[in-house]
Amino acid sequence: MRREASRTLYSLCPQYQQDIDPEDYEVIAIDNGSTEPLDPGSVDAFGANFHYIRHETKSPSPVEAVNLGARVAKADNLLLCVDGARISTPGTLALTLSAIDAFAPRPTLIATLAWHLGPDVQDKSMNDGYGRDVEDQLLADIDWRNNGYDLFNISTLAPSSRDGWLLTPAESSLISLPRAQYQSLGGFDERFQSPGGGLATLDFFKRALALEELAYVMLLGEGTFHQFHGGVSTNVLPSPFARFSDEYLAIRGESYSRPSREPVYFGSVPEQCLPFLQLSVERARNRESER
Repeated sequence: MRREASRTLYSLCPQYQQDIDPEDYEVIAIDNGSTEPLDPGSVDAFGANFHYIRHETKSPSPVEAVNLGARVAKADNLLLCVDGARISTPGTLALTLSAIDAFAPRPTLIATLAWHLGPDVQDKSMNDGYGRDVEDQLLADIDWRNNGYDLFNISTLAPSSRDGWLLTPAESSLISLPRAQYQSLGGFDERFQSPGGGLATLDFFKRALALEELAYVMLLGEGTFHQFHGGVSTNVLPSPFARFSDEYLAIRGESYSRPSREPVYFGSVPEQCLPFLQLSVERARNRESER
């Protein structure tokens, strides 16, 4: 995932992220036993606050690597991204820190929505020729490195975030919470051993939302954008969701159901996001009418 990881890491560097100093955060890139490892020097080149760790494993699941990153992180608050192919918007880090400060001393769970780059969700758009070459051209056309919010113009909401901001997503692909609450949950459940973790991120998000001591905040106008890389859940047909659901049932003793807790909204909506905000309102109204 070298192609994708370089963009993901750039989207977290001080040159791209707005209104934040390198001293305010660190980035720990965990290479989960990949057959084509990242060059540690290419990670370090993003700044002194970037660190590379090689996690030797034969597991196709990232859950052990996520827990490793949480253990070695220095800060009291964690920000988790369980995929090296997700480009972040430029205000994500500063707005996360602002939300932590705004709700202090109450511990806070801070979530973001996810998008797929391209004209449709990628397991569909790839059947119409969408792939790395098309995506490279899309990204070059908008010059996202200088204006990351233009990523909204070439994207569609990911299936887990399909209802937009006004209804709780199934998962958050970039999620923050204090280390203490992460530890109280036992981190990511390492019994999830399906490729890509199966429903591990959905499971963690649902368990975290059940912690009443955590305020639940949804960031407006920020999110992550999934790059096409032949992923085991986003870029394949047929969908592996049934197989992942079986694993969830075996671990939890019940079928997965989507959480419904209502968040506090924090942030603002740039012009590029307005169509998605309108879609969020429409889907929330439809959901209410179905009730």
